[in-house]
Amino acid sequence: MGELAIGVFIIGYIAIAFEHKIKVDKAGTALVTGVLCWLFYFLNSRSATIADGELLHHLGEISGILFFLLGAMTIVEVVDSHQGFNIITDAIHTRSSSKLLILVSVLTFFLSSILDNLTTSIVMTSLCRKLIHEKKDRLWFVSMVIIAANAGGAWSPLGDVTTTMLWIGGQITALNIVAKTILPSMVVALIPLIILTLKFKGQMVESTVNKKIKHSPESNIILFTGIGLLIFVPVFKTITHMPPFMGMLLALGIIWFVSSIIHLSKHDEERYNYSVVRALRKIDTSSILFFLGILLSVSALQSFGILGHIAEFTIKHIKNEYITGTFLGLFSAIIDNVPLVAAAQGMFSMEMYPADHVFWEFLALSAGTGGSAIIIGSAAGVAVMGIEKINFFWYLKNISWLALVGFFSGLAAFILQQWVTS
Repeated sequence: MGELAIGVFIIGYIAIAFEHKIKVDKAGTALVTGVLCWLFYFLNSRSATIADGELLHHLGEISGILFFLLGAMTIVEVVDSHQGFNIITDAIHTRSSSKLLILVSVLTFFLSSILDNLTTSIVMTSLCRKLIHEKKDRLWFVSMVIIAANAGGAWSPLGDVTTTMLWIGGQITALNIVAKTILPSMVVALIPLIILTLKFKGQMVESTVNKKIKHSPESNIILFTGIGLLIFVPVFKTITHMPPFMGMLLALGIIWFVSSIIHLSKHDEERYNYSVVRALRKIDTSSILFFLGILLSVSALQSFGILGHIAEFTIKHIKNEYITGTFLGLFSAIIDNVPLVAAAQGMFSMEMYPADHVFWEFLALSAGTGGSAIIIGSAAGVAVMGIEKINFFWYLKNISWLALVGFFSGLAAFILQQWVTS
């Protein structure tokens, strides 16, 4: 049955890639793929009760990610409905494509380390939609957002879920992972940025904001409340040790309360236009369902033990720590990096590789940035793909090679840094 699940996953993956050719939305394909993979797991299981427990276990983790995504997208939509992002775009005076690309990438890189790469990619993609009118130009910008968000998240314990897993598991410590991976992570983002900057040299972008307007006090309140709440989420997680989605739901509830209070004096119809209820109806639900289908598919392969076998095979046949970490990073572009890192954590004991061992540091960098090579290889990529409707093959043709050049350059920078400092 495991082989059938792999076959369905591959067929589903291909169908998602050829979405525009077969005229079937990727969300529907992902849902069918996810359910069929779990169907084979149930048929293969000795007990439906055990299989049901396994599914519910994974669904708990998946729901956390989906609620996090739902909350972040809604907060961003509320800020946008109040013209909050126009405050930021009005502060950006350059229309130079290359300068704007640098500004967006640098902001994404550092914001991702404070928030996380998923939330940052949603926020920055929304900004790009305001800053750049032409979609053909905007696709390059948001693709760079994916690379910069993943690179920015890799060096921070709060920025990427795999780095967070290693931090919580005790394999790395906060200050050490920052010190060891921030420079290589910069290289991962910098190399593609330099190449794209040269591509856009001398070009100008047309903004979707035609003229600057005077912003209402409500716009400022919602903008700074929204950004403050998004920054608050990782702080809440660190203090309470609760899952990130709980902090995001709290943030959503607070901005719901704030947005209701500041519009109390308005008529019902006008209040509705600025409400969280309207924002919830405007967010792209199909993107969330697409994410659900992908995560269900991957979790089924994990329950079959397939992902663990892949990681184990890699580790057994490749003795070099750097090569092993590189392969796991590349695998994360095809299969979710979370189960791969989880498998590595299970196979390598702390006695073999103690805390802050070079293997864990390299794995955090590799698994955190390798997913940029394919657009559905990371949470940031999936989110941006859903928002901007990016064609799978467009990304594969134009961006994947850039992401891989940055990926390998960053790994080389890490190895060189390790050689110099050892």
